[in-house]
Amino acid sequence: MTKQQARTRIDVREADDLIAGNMPKYPPSRIPLAASAGLVLMENIVAERDQPPFNRATMDGIAIASAAEDRNRRFRVTGIQAAGAPQLSLEAPDTCVEVMTGAVMPAGADTVIPVERITVQDGACELEENYTYTPGQFVHLRGSDHARGDVLLPPGTRIRSPEMAILTAAGKADAAVSIWPRIAIVSTGDELVDVGETIEDHQIRSSNDRAIEAALKLRGCSETRRSNLPDDPAELKHAIRELHDDSDVLILSGGVSMGKYDYVPRIMEELGVTLIFHKILQRPGLPMWFGVSAAGVPVFALPGNPVSTLVCLTRYVLPALQRSLGEACLPAVLPLAEDVLFEPDLCWFLPVRVQYTEAGPVAVPRPTNTSGDFIGLRGTDGFVELERGESRFPAGSCYRFWAW
Repeated sequence: MTKQQARTRIDVREADDLIAGNMPKYPPSRIPLAASAGLVLMENIVAERDQPPFNRATMDGIAIASAAEDRNRRFRVTGIQAAGAPQLSLEAPDTCVEVMTGAVMPAGADTVIPVERITVQDGACELEENYTYTPGQFVHLRGSDHARGDVLLPPGTRIRSPEMAILTAAGKADAAVSIWPRIAIVSTGDELVDVGETIEDHQIRSSNDRAIEAALKLRGCSETRRSNLPDDPAELKHAIRELHDDSDVLILSGGVSMGKYDYVPRIMEELGVTLIFHKILQRPGLPMWFGVSAAGVPVFALPGNPVSTLVCLTRYVLPALQRSLGEACLPAVLPLAEDVLFEPDLCWFLPVRVQYTEAGPVAVPRPTNTSGDFIGLRGTDGFVELERGESRFPAGSCYRFWAW
């Protein structure tokens, strides 16, 4: 894309499309199963065998042949079927085998009578008076969950604890997953001071870089590098070039607006980063900048106000990275808990708290004082996307919700 084709003051959905069209795809890597938790699967996982692999008892009790009900209510015990033990067999219709939960059903048996419904005396079990049972009860039939060869997990699935159990059940010692790229995080500004350092009255703590890093780590990214850089064009250019050469993605915060000290757009041009777009018709975060270097490294330059940084990160950067890793990234849709008015011709990303009601979850507006009021985000769960072109957003109307 040439410089003349770069866009400015675009809609939110166009920004989505332009980012998606310029993001790389990260190839899968095969790693040990133990190291795959939290990553995104990049292969089909098929069942190693039927599940369950045998007719399985789901209660402690006795296993009988249901046809024996017509003969008597007393059964001679001929053995114990423990979980993990080889299969036993019923010897006759009037016999039973004690079974434990999870054990294979003895051959010839099709029903389990719970231990609470029997009495045991002199090597025989007698059913409780007036107790009736249903043939086949408390038996988990072979293959009733899935059959051998069925697809259990498709590509694009994030590996959480249930998926880890499924991978294990499928006999997988390793898995093909997408690995997070190396991400450099840069906060710019002479006013920024890191924690642990002496701070002057005219300075502020550098919080954006740590907030960005936290969001990435919570999604499974482990290779991040943070830098706080001053408003010095030469130093910025040198440091950003080095970070670019040692990273797969750059995320910058600050220096992208129209002030005299907003050097980032000019430096990116000097470094040969192709501008894709600058400025989105939204609040907060209008000055967001996105480009791609000649080496194919995506560069996200976010506005420096903390709320703007977090909103742009959550709305654009994280979904773009997750899609590049092969994971579907679709926001939820929530109804507003109350009427909202917003007159500017901009998309408004309104912070909300999710409240659970009898009718379901609703989004309770929690607007901040300004885009610098990140303390106001405390207790919020994310934000709703109120599209431009409307000024009144009534309670009960549903909008896309992006979780922090």
